Order: sequence, then structure tokens, then C-alpha cells
Amino acid sequence: MKPLAWPLIAALALMPIAAAAHDLPRPHTHPAAMTQLASGSQQHAAISVTAAFARASAGPAKTGAAYLTIHNAGSGADRLVAAKADVAKRVELHTHRHEGGVMKMRPIAAVDIPAGGKASLKPGGDHVMFMGLTAPLTEGESFTLTLVFERAGEITVTVEIGSVGAMGASHSRGVHGTHRKTN
Repeated sequence: MKPLAWPLIAALALMPIAAAAHDLPRPHTHPAAMTQLASGSQQHAAISVTAAFARASAGPAKTGAAYLTIHNAGSGADRLVAAKADVAKRVELHTHRHEGGVMKMRPIAAVDIPAGGKASLKPGGDHVMFMGLTAPLTEGESFTLTLVFERAGEITVTVEIGSVGAMGASHSRGVHGTHRKTN
């Protein structure tokens, strides 16, 4: 028999086994299954969250904010509809708007994350607002923040606290937060 025939015979012999395996029940995967990526970012189904940070509290301030970037690799849009954290009595989604020449902060119902796009929650724009801080936000510390999405469910991230004037997450320590399923 020719040497090329042996691989063909072996492949033909395995066909009934492969066909039977095709009909076996597969483990159920929830659409919001999580994956820890090697880069340190977080992924929850099509949604991933990077660069979560907050600024340290200024003096006796009772408010604070968190900023982050939400990426949607999916084919459908999603919305951030709420957030939860133990660092404050109340947690809301907010934005800044120019009204009559004055920048004003207002609560918003949701933050849209387009399919294949991203939403950046950043100083001067959309952000997670903490009202009634239970303790000052201290530079160098961190806290957990649970983000609630309309489709992806809940994602919990670690928020690094930077200086009072911080404009982004600390990349020098490679910290982008972590996540875990919370429901």
C-alpha cells in the first residue's frame, strides 16, 4: 500500500466516531460567560471594561466619580443601565452638559454602547457618580464597582484610586481591574 493511503484509511476509520460525537449533548454556555484576557482587561460576553479609575476625594467631599471604557465586540448594542458600589450610599450614572453657558451635571438613565464600538466614561462627560461616600476615596487604594448592563448582565470591576487630579488609570502598575459574575 502506498504511504499516502495510510492517513486516508485512518481518517476514514475515525469518521463514525466523529459523527457520533457530533450528536452528543454539549455543555450549556450562558451568553454572558466571562473570559479573563491575558492583557488584564475584562470580558463578559461581548462586553469588556478597561481602565477603571477614580480620583481621590478632595478634603471632606461626600461625592466621587468613576471613569472607565466599555468595549462592545458584539453584533448587538448594549446599555449600561446602573452601577453598584459599597463606597457610597447612592450610585448613579451622570453626564455633564452645557446649559446656558454653564457646565451642569445631570443624572442619565443609561449609557449606550454601540455594536462593535465603545463608550468612554471620562472626566467632563458620562461617569459613574458616588453620592454620600461611606469613607474618603484614598489615592493608591481600590474598590469594587458592579456595572449592570441591559443585555450582558452584571460585571464587577476593580477601580483604582488615583490622585485628586488623575486623568486615567495607572498603567505603570498594569492595573486595569478585574471582573467576576455577580448574579
